[in-house]
This record gives sequence, structure tokens and C-alpha cells, in this order.
Amino acid sequence: MANKLAITLTRSVIGRPQDQRVTVQTLGLKKMNQTVIHEDNAAIRGMINKVSHLVTVNEQ
Repeated sequence: MANKLAITLTRSVIGRPQDQRVTVQTLGLKKMNQTVIHEDNAAIRGMINKVSHLVTVNEQ
């Protein structure tokens, strides 16, 4: 497993349920095509799994 994950918001949160919007915001994503770097741990993986249809993930 990689130490860091690059998470990019590739689809809009417009029309999505509130819990998915909050998860994307918690990951630190505010705009489309914005990329954030997070440590690879179980909590981040769980958030990614919840909004996997909205984001793309690259291991670094």
C-alpha cells in the first residue's frame, strides 16, 4: 500500500445526498478537478469508498 493518496473530484456534488456532499467536503475537496493529498489510512479509505463514484484516486 502507498503512503499517500491523491484524490481528485471528477464529478459534481450537485443533486447528491447531503451525506455525500459532507464526505467530499471533509476530504477537503471544494471544486471540480481539485486534487488533495491524504495519508493512506482506514478512515480516508472509508470516505473514498463512500464517494467512489465522484472521485478518482491515485496512489503516490
